Amino acid sequence: MRVLIAEDQVLLRDGLTRMLSVYGFEVATATPDGTRLAEEIINARPDVAVLDVRLPPTFTDEGIRAALAARRAVPGLPILILSQYVERLYARELLADRAGAIGYLLKDRVGEVRQFVDAIRTVADGGTVMDPDVVAQLLRGPDTLGALTSRERDVLRLMAEGHSNGAIAERLVITEKSVSNVINTMFGKLGLPPDAHHHRRVLAVLSYLDHR
Repeated sequence: MRVLIAEDQVLLRDGLTRMLSVYGFEVATATPDGTRLAEEIINARPDVAVLDVRLPPTFTDEGIRAALAARRAVPGLPILILSQYVERLYARELLADRAGAIGYLLKDRVGEVRQFVDAIRTVADGGTVMDPDVVAQLLRGPDTLGALTSRERDVLRLMAEGHSNGAIAERLVITEKSVSNVINTMFGKLGLPPDAHHHRRVLAVLSYLDHR
């Protein structure tokens, strides 16, 4: 699996390159700069591109702009964004097309090596990966959950924290089947049909952000 890395911090960039090589990935490109990043991604056509949001020369939004441009040119091109902070606007914009093959993780997750590697593979396979801390902060906006029942809001918040159906059932003292029923009802309200890559747990949160 070929990976493109765009990260300006040399220690993190080299660390990612070494780590991914150990796990059998081929790092096709590791660049510290965002000036021509979109073009590099489009030309390289990696199995997944791992990008920092803020890159030289301006350290503002080079990474996310390159990701959006690359996916416009190559729909569905797998992108995993790494960020030091929760960038609410960027997370929403990147996931707006709902095409999958997208991830958004905080850089702290890189230290959880196996989970990070699994996230890369999930994105490369067309899945959606969102950092629980990012989703939890996205949920804090006003009036995002007004159409859901209190039970559905409770389940959605626990989903945002990364809990499985079984863990949610334990927290709410209900059966796992009840949790599944609540989630399916919620998906129906949000117009999220079944999908092959199980994006819906993320999209259930993000759809409300689109209608705040």
